[in-house]
Amino acid sequence: MPIINSIAAQADELTEWRRDIHAHPELGFEEHRTSELVAARLAAWGIAVTRNIATTGLVGTLKRGHSARSIGIRADMDALAMSEENDFPHASRNPGRMHACGHDGHTTMLLGAAKYLAESGNFDGTVHFIFQPAEEGGGGGRVMVEEGLFRRFPCDMVFGAHNDTSLPVGTMAAVEGAVSAASDRFWIRITGRGGHAARPHRSIDPVVVGSHVVLALQSIVARRTDPLDSAVLSITQFHAGSAGNVIPQEAVLNGTVRTLSAPVQDEIERLMPQIAEATAAAHGAAAKVEYQRGYPQVVNAPEPTARAAQAAARLLGAEHVIRARPPGMGGEDFSYMAQAVPGCFVRIGQAQGSVGATPVHNPKYDFNDAILPIGASFWASLVEQELARS
Repeated sequence: MPIINSIAAQADELTEWRRDIHAHPELGFEEHRTSELVAARLAAWGIAVTRNIATTGLVGTLKRGHSARSIGIRADMDALAMSEENDFPHASRNPGRMHACGHDGHTTMLLGAAKYLAESGNFDGTVHFIFQPAEEGGGGGRVMVEEGLFRRFPCDMVFGAHNDTSLPVGTMAAVEGAVSAASDRFWIRITGRGGHAARPHRSIDPVVVGSHVVLALQSIVARRTDPLDSAVLSITQFHAGSAGNVIPQEAVLNGTVRTLSAPVQDEIERLMPQIAEATAAAHGAAAKVEYQRGYPQVVNAPEPTARAAQAAARLLGAEHVIRARPPGMGGEDFSYMAQAVPGCFVRIGQAQGSVGATPVHNPKYDFNDAILPIGASFWASLVEQELARS
C-alpha cells in the first residue's frame, strides 16, 4: 500500500491530533475549539485561513504555481449530542457530547494532507481545504454554500469522504450517481383529552392514539411504496405525560424519512398527514403533522468520481476500489456542495477485525486511527493528480 512516506512517518502525530479532537467534542455551529485548533495549524504551515463561514467553519487556501485550476476538499468537524460509553483515555470530556461518527478523523486526515502539501508544494493550482461545521442535522454545508463558499473560493470540483465501518481497511468506494438518501424530519402532535388514569373512559388517551399512529404510518413503506423503491420511515421519539396516574392531554412523536427518489419523497410527505389525522380522528383525537425537508441526496458526478477512483487506485490498487455499490439510506449535507459544484463523496474502509467495526452513532464507536495516513495520502495524491505540474 503506497502511503506517502512522510505522511506515514507522522502517523503518531496524526493519532494524537485525532484523539485530542475526540476528547473535546463540540456540537454543530459550536465547534469553537476545533475551529481554532484547525486554523492555528493551517496558519503555522503558511496556509491562508478564512474564518467565520457558517459561524465556526473555515477555509484554508494553498496556491502553488500559476495555473487557474482549483479543487476543494471538505471535512466535517461536529460531534453528536450523545454520551460516550468508551473508557479509553481519549474518551469525551464533554458530557452529552461524542464524536460518534468519525468527524474527528475526517478533520485530522484533511489536516494531514494540508501539512504535506504545504511542505511539498508538488502541484500547480489552488486547493481549498474546507472545514465544515454542523453536518449532524444543522446543515452546515448548506449554510456555507449560501454564504458564498464557491463564489469566494472557486473550485472546479469538490470532494468529501466518510469512514465506512462495513469496509475493510485498505479499501475505498468511489461510486458514480446517488450514494446517499434524502433525509427529512417530521413532528406529529396528538391532542386528546387528559384525565385521571383510573377513569380512562372519561379521557381520550393520546398515548394510545399515538401508538396507533405509529403502527399506521408503517403501512406507507410496507403497502403504499413500490417494493423496488427504497424508503425508510422511523419514529424515533415518543413524548407524553408527566405522572404515572395522569392521562396526558398531548403526545408528540418525531422521526425521520429517508428516500432515494423525489416521487417517493413527495408521496410520503403527502400521505403522512392523511394517515395520522384519520387515525387520530377515528379515536376522537386530533393530529397535526409538521414535515420538514432535509438534506438532498448526494449525487456523485461522473468526472470527479472517475478522478477520485483513479487516485484511490494508485494508492490502494484498482482491485481495492469499489466502483458499484447500492446507495446508503443515511443523509449527508455534502449534497449541497455537490449540487453547487461537480463533486464526489468517497467512502474509506476502516474495519480491521473488531477494530473500527462498531457502527457510527453508537456510544461505543471510535475512529480507527490506522486509516489516518490512508485518508491523508489519498487527499494529497488527489491534489497532486488533479493539479499536476505541466
